[in-house]
Amino acid sequence: MDLPGRVRCDHALLPSGWADDVVIEVGADGSLVAVAAGTPGTGLPSIGRWVVPGMPNLHSHAFQRAMAGMAERGHAGDDDFWTWREAMYAVAERLSPDSLRAIAAQIYAELLCTGYTAVCEFHYVHHRPEGAPYAPASAMSDALREGAREAGMGLTLLPTLYQVGGFDGRPLAPRQARFAHAVDGFLDLVSTLRATEDADTRIGVAIHSLRAVPPDSLAALLGAGVAGTGPVHIHVAEQLGEVDDCLRERGARPVDWLLDHAAVDPRWCLVHATHLAAGERERLARSGAVAGLCPTTEANLGDGLFALPEWLGLGGSFGIGSDSHVCVSVAEELRWLEYGQRLRLLRRNVTAPQGGGSTAQALWLGAALGGAQACGRPVGAIAPGCRADLVVLDHDAPMFEGHGPERALDALVFGGGQGGVRDVYVGGRRVVADGRHRDAVRITTRWRAAMRDLG
Repeated sequence: MDLPGRVRCDHALLPSGWADDVVIEVGADGSLVAVAAGTPGTGLPSIGRWVVPGMPNLHSHAFQRAMAGMAERGHAGDDDFWTWREAMYAVAERLSPDSLRAIAAQIYAELLCTGYTAVCEFHYVHHRPEGAPYAPASAMSDALREGAREAGMGLTLLPTLYQVGGFDGRPLAPRQARFAHAVDGFLDLVSTLRATEDADTRIGVAIHSLRAVPPDSLAALLGAGVAGTGPVHIHVAEQLGEVDDCLRERGARPVDWLLDHAAVDPRWCLVHATHLAAGERERLARSGAVAGLCPTTEANLGDGLFALPEWLGLGGSFGIGSDSHVCVSVAEELRWLEYGQRLRLLRRNVTAPQGGGSTAQALWLGAALGGAQACGRPVGAIAPGCRADLVVLDHDAPMFEGHGPERALDALVFGGGQGGVRDVYVGGRRVVADGRHRDAVRITTRWRAAMRDLG
């Protein structure tokens, strides 16, 4: 069922922590009108015992779900991000609007079943394989939006500017031709998409990376005011090679260079930002930008580990993204975010609150807050004015046996079991019931057909 006007739950994770006997009122537009704790709500329908805010996913390349497991064979010599990228291009060059829509619907449905309720889609496969625009030019963007609508996922669509093949300004290779835009054409695409915004879809922009967008194009893009009306995302400092190239070609480390040449503020999300010097980290934290962390993809690519406790000590915001979708689980992404820090620092419960408390709860609330900021949408919290994006945990699942609500997320994130999510609501609409997506059969049937065509 979709949510009626008022419902109750035994326990809900509010911004201040767990609260008992919570009554939630959902408006006709899918937003939370009121949230009241300590109110039994006798006679109101119950949506469950334990309810937590849906998790925003701040970094997705939906099409890369189609290559999961296809880049896991060793190569002669070094095997790193750059060899993985060749496998990615082989998938990207075969995409069509129809296959992209099918892939997007499938991955978004999978994400919803684990507790993600909004996604930032970092989208750069714009044109036909040879580089000619589709008619309309927004066809691939429209496919992503249709996939999100089909799955019931809240969407922040980030059309991405991508122009050159490196810091030295080399032309794009033929396999990258469908990514390319001149600044004027890119601004036209953004304008077209922004005319279609609604409560379920926000349009931001993305700069693929400093190596893919020359300084004059970045200045022209920002000078056109496109960054002033929505989220702005960028891949930055993901690999050590990128840092070395930026130092050689521009005389500065990537984040230092960006902060010197763009008015980075809380609308920005710097994706990965793995390799920061201490001074860059301090400057970035002062900007209010979000660090977009994708632990399972960063591990898969051998990128490195973000210095999370140092960042949090500076008051920095963070969120999580599933990026290449080698993992689709909220719990696993948070688990490896914490485990990476434990391996780096040789101690436990690195991200637990000072003075004690639940590590998983701190991770969930922190990632939800930063993810909402990166989405540029009112999501990520059970609070008036936010979207009614709610995750009902399956309190009968074996992993939760012996736990109350205050330990529920610890069991979910660090228990390592399967499932744990029962129902998921996006804007008050139930899209997952009893752990299964409402339209799983049809979506997966189309996914299978698309994968056969791509093969």
